[in-house]
Amino acid sequence: MTSLDLTALLPAIIVTGTALFVLLLDLFIRSEQRQWLLWMSLMGIVAAGVANGLIPVQGAPLLQGMMRFDEISKAFNFLFLLGCGLALMLSADYLVRQGIARGEYYALVLLSTLGAMLMASSADLLMIFLGLETLSIPLYILATFLRHQTNSQEAGLKYFLLGAFSSALFLYGIALVYGATGTTQLDTLFTILSESIEGEPLLLYAGVGLLLVGLAFKAAAVPFHTWAPDVYEGSPTSATAFMAVVAKAAAFAALLRVFAFAFLALSSSWMFLMGILAVLTMVLGNVVAVVQLNLKRLLAYSSIAHAGYLLIAVASTQNAMLLGPATSSLLFYLLIYTFTTLGAFGVVILAESKGENLSLTDLSGLATRHPWVAAAMAIFMISLAGLPPTAGFFAKFYVFSTAIQAGELGLALLGVLTSVISVYYYLRVVYYIYMRPTAVERPVYLSPLTVLGIALAAIGVLALGIYPPLALSWIPQTLFVLP
Repeated sequence: MTSLDLTALLPAIIVTGTALFVLLLDLFIRSEQRQWLLWMSLMGIVAAGVANGLIPVQGAPLLQGMMRFDEISKAFNFLFLLGCGLALMLSADYLVRQGIARGEYYALVLLSTLGAMLMASSADLLMIFLGLETLSIPLYILATFLRHQTNSQEAGLKYFLLGAFSSALFLYGIALVYGATGTTQLDTLFTILSESIEGEPLLLYAGVGLLLVGLAFKAAAVPFHTWAPDVYEGSPTSATAFMAVVAKAAAFAALLRVFAFAFLALSSSWMFLMGILAVLTMVLGNVVAVVQLNLKRLLAYSSIAHAGYLLIAVASTQNAMLLGPATSSLLFYLLIYTFTTLGAFGVVILAESKGENLSLTDLSGLATRHPWVAAAMAIFMISLAGLPPTAGFFAKFYVFSTAIQAGELGLALLGVLTSVISVYYYLRVVYYIYMRPTAVERPVYLSPLTVLGIALAAIGVLALGIYPPLALSWIPQTLFVLP
């Protein structure tokens, strides 16, 4: 290991060190002092973010070809750290209210973020698998953190069993790809497949299909989505918010590494499967969300639908000339999705009492009691629907326009049509907040740190909706450079 390797790994090292320090500190403080652990975790996230921004991009693979610190990993690291930081802020008062304020919660969130960072920085299929497991195992535990509730135990068990199957399929896919090509390194795979694509055996295509299944599960793409509604509903809401953002972004980081780079020469084969997944995911996610009354299940199907839009961006990378724009549109969409989804879950957290799952009727009259909280939720719903002047409009616009440039007019049109369907159930939430009278006076727990997290998310949605170049200038257009 060289000094360059250590320098590039510094953000991941800081996150790991913070998680271990939080675990150790938890042994020596009283239960009423556990708020310190939150602040320590946030300080570690900020330090890792600063390191990620200051470290220069390395052109060559690191750690003997296992990892790469390039513009892709740098941008995704920022997304993961942002999502982790906001999710921790949202959990500040919620954990105490639910009676689960334990120190290991913060360590698990940090370690899961570490797994996401490893996936985005991987230059080898085996390293992607290690990152996937590092990401997933803490999430299985977080899903069961409300261990006194049957729903939480059920959520963790479903997530663990289905996640174990998907990990096994992903690992078997790696084995098949290695058997067909003799390598698991992404750079070498790109070179081999670019030179001898016509003679590749069926073994390779079977491996590619299994890799797609494993990553599609983590992205909650149809038909590998069945875990998402139950897990989102049963898990602690702060953990749900975290997994809805960071786990999904990590899955798409790996999809970019594997399909838009290593298997680019096979795009004529996997592009059809990616398009089918995008169509099924957009249609089912939006149609089923229409009939949901439980807020967390509604947001779960919303998350599934947005996975479909993100798959359109991945499908647009089939053309080497569009790798940069397609990757940039994907990153911009994920940034906006991070703000809107975490903000929406944050409002749910403010309104949740102990052991409760909110329905739409529970938001009735929120505008009269807490107008600023209601306004924030309205902003998030309008952005998720993709309506101006919020950033969600530009996020979908860039993804659909990139798809049209790639010749995927059908996917773009279907994305627009399903977005029209989504307007109904998103604005229905706004209708309940502003138009329905309050049936029962419900408390809203205005934790300062949670309110700050929601405010930052709302500001991000509005600022990037009014002036998108704030983020687009941060995402280089030449993000994906082939060797």
